[in-house]
Amino acid sequence: MTQANQIIEETRCWLKSTIIGLNFCPFAKREFTQDTIRYSISSAKDLESNLHNLAEEFQYLDKHSDTETTLLMFSHAVTDFDDFLELIEYANQLLDDLGYDSVYQLAHFHPLYCFDGVELDDASNYTNRSPYPTLHIIRELSMQRAVDSHPDTAQIPESNIKLARELGAKHLQSLLEVCKDS
Repeated sequence: MTQANQIIEETRCWLKSTIIGLNFCPFAKREFTQDTIRYSISSAKDLESNLHNLAEEFQYLDKHSDTETTLLMFSHAVTDFDDFLELIEYANQLLDDLGYDSVYQLAHFHPLYCFDGVELDDASNYTNRSPYPTLHIIRELSMQRAVDSHPDTAQIPESNIKLARELGAKHLQSLLEVCKDS
């Protein structure tokens, strides 16, 4: 298996077992089942090249309306969480600079994700922990439709944190490890 295939398979496993399996995102199952998620890998090592790859993904989504969303995984960069936070900052600026601020939005995941003000080993961090540093490009219009159809989107983060803490960091880490071992 190539490295790219391995990254995609581990990410798909994580989506299925954690994000969908634990219902961290009630909107993910439909796109996963309908195979409308694009899995793209940036193997660049520098910030500028990674941002260029992100811009290419915006353009890809512009041209492919049948692709609902993209997961852009970084295979050789931003392994340090602080570097990833810097990438997020620049990525959001790029979104604005290219005029995509009302077209797409970004969600982010990282193997060492840690919410501000939360201890690193707190299980709640696993709601955003993934096998690889990942930017999720979401169509703004689709997100709005999903939010409008959901009874209480404001409750999703609180429910996720509660469930993550009930399951515990050890259990959630094991789900990630199973995907890395597959």
